[in-house]
Amino acid sequence: MLHEMLTRKIGRSGIEASAIGLGTWAIGGWMWGGTDESRSIAAIQASIDEGISLIDTAPAYGQGLAEEIVGKAIKGRREKVVLATKCGLVWHTGKGNHFFDYDGKPVHRYLGKESIIHEVEQSLKRLGTDHIDHYITHWQDPTTPIAETVEALETLKSAGKIRSIGASNTSPEELKAYVATGQLDAIQEEYSMVKRDIEETLIPICLENGVSVLSYSSLALGLLTGKIGPDREFEGDDQRKNNPRFSIANRRKVALLMEAIAPIADAHEATNAQVVIAWTLQQPGITFSLCGARTGAQAVENARAGRIRLSDEEIGAISKAAAIHLTELAA
Repeated sequence: MLHEMLTRKIGRSGIEASAIGLGTWAIGGWMWGGTDESRSIAAIQASIDEGISLIDTAPAYGQGLAEEIVGKAIKGRREKVVLATKCGLVWHTGKGNHFFDYDGKPVHRYLGKESIIHEVEQSLKRLGTDHIDHYITHWQDPTTPIAETVEALETLKSAGKIRSIGASNTSPEELKAYVATGQLDAIQEEYSMVKRDIEETLIPICLENGVSVLSYSSLALGLLTGKIGPDREFEGDDQRKNNPRFSIANRRKVALLMEAIAPIADAHEATNAQVVIAWTLQQPGITFSLCGARTGAQAVENARAGRIRLSDEEIGAISKAAAIHLTELAA
């Protein structure tokens, strides 16, 4: 039996969004072997049609490309969307902390006030909107005090350009500094059955302070779909190519986990991947699960995970199977 799409609030902002969010990193093509614009637009629109309101993007995904594609896809549907994008990975200035090179150009982590004010205008233009519902610092900048960054974000909030404030890829110390400003609504961090460290480090702080958690990579870059068999080879700039997490041995362990999950999936007339996402959403402190999709079919599959409600017994059984099969997984 499928329920209504699960919705939850983003921190204390009062903004309500679908618990399943669409992540658009893959849509930007960078580190995912390129992109197909029309297919990506179809995936975004299929997500909205299936009840996903939360769409998460970033300037860094293809240096503006993902934001532009999202902008085209939500044209005429803006009111149905809770739009999240990011700031802090920049290539318009050499200030801050050098992070990596993209097509030979240096990209810096920089969260200075004037830079954020510049970035938001660029994002609004690419997204074709006059406001961003949830604005997130993408990676933290060791050269700028968090208080200064938050002051810039508060200015944007007062001006109506953004509606809530988030931070991503934070340490416990950085999270505490954000919390101290009283303005943080949510953090966005990697979390999945194979990467659960934030349960110890960040989630307790969030639970104590009413901060939501948007988890990304719930399916561990596709590993936990159970669809990446031992024979699959990754091409070009696909980041999974030399990733030890995608070793043949790991894929075999995941296959055993999928065998354990299968009866629960069958009982819900769901796929294994949908059950993995539903399990993620029912973990303490995890408010939203961002799932990537590059096709309409993937978008529909992800969305339906937000309409599954697992029982306590089922969650316990899945957690036990994960503990048995995933403990020795190479990171």
